[in-house]
Amino acid sequence: MVDVGTKTATHRMAVAEGLITMHPDTLKFIREGGHKKGDVLGTARIAGIMGAKKTADLIPLCHPLALTHIEIDLQTRPQEDCVHCLARVQTYDRTGVEMEALMAVQIALLTIYDMCKAMDRGMAIESVRLVEKAGGASGTWRRKKER
Repeated sequence: MVDVGTKTATHRMAVAEGLITMHPDTLKFIREGGHKKGDVLGTARIAGIMGAKKTADLIPLCHPLALTHIEIDLQTRPQEDCVHCLARVQTYDRTGVEMEALMAVQIALLTIYDMCKAMDRGMAIESVRLVEKAGGASGTWRRKKER
């Protein structure tokens, strides 16, 4: 692990996104609710939060961080037959939270897959990526808008 002991603790923030594509009937099922396991998007939101908090347990060289805020936004997009996930993670610490934001997105989307795989094994998790990060010596970085 990198020694961050001499770094100054500052506000750190990262935003990541991704989506899961699926059959239109699967998306309709998610939107209408009634899943015997419970609310798909609500469960995925909680799983994403848990995933961010467990990042250091799963990625070998990540530092354990005291996260101060985790926000998971899941939006169904019927025109694209997908659910889009946006995760925003914050801390006041010596290293960034990019991995925690990326982990939150992956775990939220994997939870959707797990809950809906019986009806649609063809779902695909796609375009998981960092959107923005702020804080630390490298400052702010934002992904350029795609055309």
